[in-house]
Amino acid sequence: MTPPSAVRSVPGMTTETVVRLDGVRKEFGETAALDGVSLEIRRGEAVAVMGPSGCGKSTLLNMVAGLDRPTAGEVTVHGERLDLMNETGLALFRRHHLGMIFQFFNLLDDLSALDNVALAAQLTGSSAATARRRALELFDELGIAGRRDVYPAALSGGERQRVAVARALMNRPALLLADEPTGALDSRAGEQVMDLLIDLNQIGQTLLIVTHDERLAHRCASRLVELADGRIARESALDRV
Repeated sequence: MTPPSAVRSVPGMTTETVVRLDGVRKEFGETAALDGVSLEIRRGEAVAVMGPSGCGKSTLLNMVAGLDRPTAGEVTVHGERLDLMNETGLALFRRHHLGMIFQFFNLLDDLSALDNVALAAQLTGSSAATARRRALELFDELGIAGRRDVYPAALSGGERQRVAVARALMNRPALLLADEPTGALDSRAGEQVMDLLIDLNQIGQTLLIVTHDERLAHRCASRLVELADGRIARESALDRV
């Protein structure tokens, strides 16, 4: 579990636990990508996970997203045991409770920016009109209202990532997962996305960020979790810079 000294209170953070991993182990053949990981993330926290390639960062994120199942241990997110769900249940859980931001955006090239975002709500049963209204609200909030009818190929990297953030926020997720969110961006666009993540956390959004970028971690997170050889090597509270 998280050492109390590693948790720094931040605006919007509560004592409610959004993510709990208990003794999670994940084996691929004879290799243990995660080896007895226990971790808690409270509502309103921004947690960055760092470590060298192959240390288990992506596997940890996939566990929390319900994309991988543990070989042993328990994974609880938003009060639900993901390790006990079937594939249909996991897909529904992701749509309703998780938002995901990827390094390479994962937008659909044949849909406009607005339709990429609205689709996320339609997949959970919202009407097209309701989904469009919510998408337009997010485009206004994220400063990309003027790009709503543009297709992904004509957007800059920073604009595409903002569209991806809007899509991730469509269903008001309990947890926002970010996998190398600035990895495919130039420095200016990367700074804009960092500022956006900080703003989201300051209004109470819970974040789990996996990154190689130490500056991103120190700017956007309130806690740093460092992995090595599938285990948590160190946790520390951060003061944002």
